[in-house]
Amino acid sequence: ANIAAGFAEFLKDKTGKEKLKIAIGRDSRLTGKPILEYSAIYLKKIGHEAYDCGIASTPSMFMTTQDEKMKADGGIMITASHLPYERNGMKFFTKDGSLNKNDIRKVLELTDKNFNHNIDFLPVNIMRVNYIKRYSDMLIDIIRKATNEDKPLADTKIIVDAGNGAGGFFPVNVLEPLGADISGSLYLEPDGFFPNHEPNPENTEAVKDLQNKVLKEKTDLGIIFDTDVDRAAVVDSDGKIINRNRLIALISKIILKEHPNTYIVTDSITSKGLKNFLEKNGGIHHRFKRGYKNVIEESKRLNLEGKESWLAIETSGHCAFKENYFLDDGAYLIIKILIEFSRLKKKGENIQDLIEDYQDPLEEKELRFKISVEDFKSYGQEVIKDLEDYVFQVKGWEIVKPNYEGIRINCEDHDEKGWFLLRLSLHDPKVVVNIESDVENGVEIIERKLLKFLHNFKGLDL
Repeated sequence: ANIAAGFAEFLKDKTGKEKLKIAIGRDSRLTGKPILEYSAIYLKKIGHEAYDCGIASTPSMFMTTQDEKMKADGGIMITASHLPYERNGMKFFTKDGSLNKNDIRKVLELTDKNFNHNIDFLPVNIMRVNYIKRYSDMLIDIIRKATNEDKPLADTKIIVDAGNGAGGFFPVNVLEPLGADISGSLYLEPDGFFPNHEPNPENTEAVKDLQNKVLKEKTDLGIIFDTDVDRAAVVDSDGKIINRNRLIALISKIILKEHPNTYIVTDSITSKGLKNFLEKNGGIHHRFKRGYKNVIEESKRLNLEGKESWLAIETSGHCAFKENYFLDDGAYLIIKILIEFSRLKKKGENIQDLIEDYQDPLEEKELRFKISVEDFKSYGQEVIKDLEDYVFQVKGWEIVKPNYEGIRINCEDHDEKGWFLLRLSLHDPKVVVNIESDVENGVEIIERKLLKFLHNFKGLDL
């Protein structure tokens, strides 16, 4: 409640309004309901309008600020994304998008300054809004307009795995009205313990569940969401997962049909095969940094420079479109895929046909090494700087430029045929290494040579 109050003060400064309209939603976590209730009560008692949107998706809470009927000054989403069930947090939105680090710092300062400890939390009348239904209707409208059909998904079977998070609305509120058979969908009921698996499109167990179900039920398409529906992935009719690099390839192919020669902004760890695929299909690959906010802000920056960029996407599945407020919205990503899926199905083709010429690496691996010194950032930078010098001693290794995060090395020796990226972790005191190779045992050979160099650094736990 105190942080919600800090956000209200932040909004007052930003909008110049004394009385605000704030929409609050939550995912299925057990602590979400009381956090929402106390936040709404406090906001009401300090003179604002608070709307309880119940279980909702993160993107829908941003849409409350754009919706002409809702006209919220701000949106709050109570979620901790795919983190363990006992964790929780808040995401904040204004009409301009989600708050950045500096904004959040300001909210926390205002929280400490303005929280009124004398206000009681006795219940008051809070307006409840089924906003996820209205948001679903917006998604339906997008598909119907794009396909010019009322039921473009008729005669298709689509299974959704919501992982007991907030995504259970999608098959019932969106797919069924469009004509899809959603029988066999998994874990649609909200359950804050996430008893079946972590709601995460990158989670191996979660993906396996959906793949098995798609094959067993002879399904046309499988869809998996994370807890708060800002990320997603799909499983094709052959049971093959389309996430990470393959998802970037798929949605890029769709966007490049609409906007040839556009810049596709990704994070730093995308594969060489993806770069080749994007360029072959007329795109310009701009490989930037990890962190979905970084990728989105870079895409916005390119547009301001006159370099058209319609898509920003991270390998984690965070995906934002210029046409959709640069909002990372898993449901909107799926809508774009479904529009193309519907068109292809009428021609007797499948979604996987779009990426048949994308080449997966033969081998890939991620390594994480803890930095056991206090100033881990400086130590990590020292490792990167020394590696820049070391590269010239290794046959076939070459530094990749441009590169915006850590150091990326192409390994062109015949028994390696790959690359690696060494960088500092976004959140932890760790060095992270991603390695790919197109030859058998190539990853192992690259790793062995790299470890020989890293053994010189006693502050790394190898």
